[in-house]
Amino acid sequence: MTKYLMFQGTSSHVGKSILTTALCRIFFREGKHVAPFKAQNMALNSFVTADGGEMGRAQVAQAEAAGIAPRVEMNPVLLKPTGNQTSQVIINGHPVGVMSAAEYHQAYALKAFDAVKSALDKLSAEFDTIVIEGAGSPAEVNLKANDIVNMRVAKHLNAPVILVADIDRGGCLASIVGTLELLDDDERALVKGLIINKFRGDVNLFLPAVEFLERKTQKPVLGIIPYIDKLGVDDEDSVSLDDKISSGAGDVTIAVVRLGKLSNFTDFDSLAGEEDVKLFYATTPDELDAADVIILPGSKNTSEDLIALREGGFVEKILERHSRGAAIVGICGGFQMLGKKIFDPLKTESAHAELDGLGLLPLETTFAAEKLTRQVTLDVDFNFLGNRIVGKNLDGYEIHAGTTKAYLTQNADFDRGIFSALLNNSTAKTLPPFNAPNYFAECDRRLSEQKIISGGNVFGTYVHGIFDNDDFRRQFLDAVRYSKHLPPLEFVRNFRAEKQKNYDRLATVVRENLNMKLLAEIMSQS
Repeated sequence: MTKYLMFQGTSSHVGKSILTTALCRIFFREGKHVAPFKAQNMALNSFVTADGGEMGRAQVAQAEAAGIAPRVEMNPVLLKPTGNQTSQVIINGHPVGVMSAAEYHQAYALKAFDAVKSALDKLSAEFDTIVIEGAGSPAEVNLKANDIVNMRVAKHLNAPVILVADIDRGGCLASIVGTLELLDDDERALVKGLIINKFRGDVNLFLPAVEFLERKTQKPVLGIIPYIDKLGVDDEDSVSLDDKISSGAGDVTIAVVRLGKLSNFTDFDSLAGEEDVKLFYATTPDELDAADVIILPGSKNTSEDLIALREGGFVEKILERHSRGAAIVGICGGFQMLGKKIFDPLKTESAHAELDGLGLLPLETTFAAEKLTRQVTLDVDFNFLGNRIVGKNLDGYEIHAGTTKAYLTQNADFDRGIFSALLNNSTAKTLPPFNAPNYFAECDRRLSEQKIISGGNVFGTYVHGIFDNDDFRRQFLDAVRYSKHLPPLEFVRNFRAEKQKNYDRLATVVRENLNMKLLAEIMSQS
């Protein structure tokens, strides 16, 4: 019989996701067949499963901690904000439409709960333990009637709930007491314990507060979890971006432009962890002056973000830095921005049917109604900053709408150079005549296959997670080092192995500070 454990919080960002990850790892190390679950996620940080389904990135990290492959059943409902209080609604990994907040909560959420129940049935039939994450707070009285991610799930499973509070924010005791007070009697009965998270200082000084809480709420405090610096675990949303400024030596300074609809920010965690990298998220154009590399990241609304960049002075600054030799990189939506034109005939992202891109790559993109989601394995061979970068069997994933095609510029040398690169680095002598129709048809085919397009000090790709490939990441950084007349670094990190160590470290800290015996008793009674 499947055992359940659910973490709910007094608010967002109190550590529910991290504690779910920790318990998945703890149970995995105990030999349990454990899976994570979150009924509904609202996040722009997503992932593509092996069968092409889209799900929240936090549940991917939790699955990794549990030693299993991620599946859309672990996050059956995903909401991706698109702007103007609307979100793309993704059910079982596939989009079903764009809805306003009112449309979703008032008319659709309870229908989506059917997908939640079906996903839970599938996981329960396969796993002996499921660790469940709630969202926000169960005491949001204005949303409670149609909430499908907190107490509705707990009631459906009769799952024991552990209420988590973040003491680092302040007001911890009041948030716990207030949350419990706002719950209905049957909901309050499902809360079997409390956890104080992100504690700093001498825990002995907090013990009188623990005694107060247990007396006031009649709920045991299962643990006081210390603040854990540099977790190295994927986050659910961009609330955590301010914590992601790296403290490397700064031989290579990387600025990621903080777009309004920035998505998949975990693309850059592997870069931020390098010892020679100083990575930060830029909110003003002037911050780009210090950067050796400027990255335009993925975006849930490429058109609106591109307009905002132009109005905010970012485009002018990026073009200036490019002319001075700074490396410019575009990922997914950022890749589309690097081209000459973006066409949106169906007005899928904005009221603009056509927008000028930055013109740094000879490409044009046309948006379509359907979204492409797939995992990819690719070989690359291209020139960047005067260096050849070669990679075999690199992996990543694509999430984008629209197609990108080769575009003829007025610079013949640039055109011949970049299209030669597209055609597998063939020499000009082996290519069809430059103005022949099959030349561009072949380039478009190779554009789809190559995944990375480069020209001089610019490259772009649709592939998320490309920097998680260790040798590729090191070659990229060393190319920047060469451009600064610095020697390469010989050490190549194993990013994925580091993530596994981080899961173990997290599990060890949580286990040492959690009453595991009482937790086991609580789960056995469910």
